[in-house]
Amino acid sequence: MTELTGGSALPQERRVVTAIPGPKSLELQARRTATVAGGVGSVLPVFTTRAGGGVIEDVDGNSLIDFGSGIAVTSVGASAEAVVRRASAQLANFTHTCFMVTPYEGYVEVCERLAELTPGDHAKKSALFNSGAEAVENAVKIARAYTKRQAVVVFDHGYHGRTNLTMALTAKNMPYKHGFGPFAPEVYRVPVAYGYRWPTGPENCGPEAAAQAIDQITKQVGAENVAAIIIEPVLGEGGFIEPAKGFLPAIVKFANDNGIVFVADEIQSGFCRTGQWFACEDEGVVPDLITTAKGIAGGMPLAAVTGRAEIMDSAHAGGLGGTYGGNPVACAAALGAIETMRELDLNAKAKRIEEVMKARLAVMQEKFPVIGDIRGRGAMIAIELVKDPETKAPAPEAAGALAKACHAEGLLVLTCGTYGNVLRFLPPLVIGEDLLNEGLDIIEAALGRL
Repeated sequence: MTELTGGSALPQERRVVTAIPGPKSLELQARRTATVAGGVGSVLPVFTTRAGGGVIEDVDGNSLIDFGSGIAVTSVGASAEAVVRRASAQLANFTHTCFMVTPYEGYVEVCERLAELTPGDHAKKSALFNSGAEAVENAVKIARAYTKRQAVVVFDHGYHGRTNLTMALTAKNMPYKHGFGPFAPEVYRVPVAYGYRWPTGPENCGPEAAAQAIDQITKQVGAENVAAIIIEPVLGEGGFIEPAKGFLPAIVKFANDNGIVFVADEIQSGFCRTGQWFACEDEGVVPDLITTAKGIAGGMPLAAVTGRAEIMDSAHAGGLGGTYGGNPVACAAALGAIETMRELDLNAKAKRIEEVMKARLAVMQEKFPVIGDIRGRGAMIAIELVKDPETKAPAPEAAGALAKACHAEGLLVLTCGTYGNVLRFLPPLVIGEDLLNEGLDIIEAALGRL
């Protein structure tokens, strides 16, 4: 099984020919250390030469199984034919004019696709940006312009970015916020429905967490002061937490009843990642605004805020934008990514990945009590590791050791979670089932050695 990567076939196989990282990667790492700021980290310092389908090839000739997708970015593969074809054609025509100077059709076409694909049948408009953090920050600007209010409500375990405002919105201190304050004001954090760790059990979590969150907003902030409520329909960096059933609809109803703009942050969970175009569709949630990035453009930098036309139009002319926002090459790539998602039915592929992974992980959980919880949807699956299944004490050391063991065998995995004890799996949606199962074999063997 091969994928065309810019005209050359990239074999879809794991191949480990040196230690990982190998000697050439170590040489490049020395050069990097001399010139790249130390604050920029890497999960695994192997230097990539080619990637596509379900593999990443490094400078030493190793081919790694990819369970990361560049943090949910290369859902269509890292060299999808339609993305490469469309972006290359646009690159040959022009690289940039700035949409705010002279516009171009690609930007408009991406906004048309977003209006079609995002939940709800109301009139929608979009604005395009470069990164997820930019999209979230602009969603706040738009909500404040529309409501004439200032307060923003976010949730425990939430992650929304690394700019000053989005650091304030993000829950986790290290490494995202530590030492970087002071942060933007008028941001308020309330509980989320984290079923696995809810004191009265997952079956009570949804309604109880919603009641707590609404009570705190009402008493501590005042609903009439809130411009926006922002939540990830599946919380990403916080540990792939699926809010317990009933939680999101209750929060949406509260927002609607009080004139608050409800913002779904679908930056990690959007574009077929959970087996639906957007994760909020799972409980029929229709957001007022939806932020997207990551999987939108097959690896090119692009982000969007899409929402109700009357809300999107509340910002004054010239109030939204940016020099590179909606770059023409990135727009072409996005159209190629959406074409690929539709043609290959990547929602169905994501559901099949969930089926395979959850079945295999459930067997592992029976054998290895370190796996406290298996959760997620589609190709956004995680295991939470604990020292003791009864106390649920987090085991971040085990998560780190497991990731390291997988890396050594040629499987790229990522960790996450407020407690650093979650292994998250984000394979490209085009990964072959043989590679998927081989990756799961490596995880099972590593758990056995732990």
